[in-house]
Amino acid sequence: MFGLRAGVPYQKTGSRAAVVRSNPTGDRASGMTAFLVDSHFSTKPEFTMRLLHTMLRVGDLDRSLKFYTELLGMKLLRRDDYPGGRFTLAFVGYTDESEGAVLELTHNWDTQAYDLGAGYGHIAIEVDDAYAACEKIKAQGGTVTREAGPMKHGTTVIAFVEDPDGYKIEFIQKKTR
Repeated sequence: MFGLRAGVPYQKTGSRAAVVRSNPTGDRASGMTAFLVDSHFSTKPEFTMRLLHTMLRVGDLDRSLKFYTELLGMKLLRRDDYPGGRFTLAFVGYTDESEGAVLELTHNWDTQAYDLGAGYGHIAIEVDDAYAACEKIKAQGGTVTREAGPMKHGTTVIAFVEDPDGYKIEFIQKKTR
């Protein structure tokens, strides 16, 4: 059963409850800390979790690497070929893997394309200027599926683009503080 105790979500299991707090230090890379809570709701850290990567299967690795590095400005962090399994893993991101979450691009050598399915949503990337980011994508031959502008029923400026395999990427314009 899930409930709320002083604004903190928990899952009660007998006389103990598991509590998960997102980035308790305010540092984006710190991830989440899980606590076990006794019936008196004192907290004791049990383990720390951190998002490492999101994996996308791609049909043409070189085309995808060009998109993510040249159009979106990510760095190729590592690339490993697995000839025995006939696949390659390439990791791209804005920071080192030890500092933040990255994308894992998986290329199965014998597969040219994938059905994206109905469960995938999108990847979100913060940008300084969503309008300029869309213009850059279009100028380099990329696909913008939703032009930059305020989100429906809100003020946050967003846009959507597609990578070469059809995965949706949301640009969220950084808010001025």
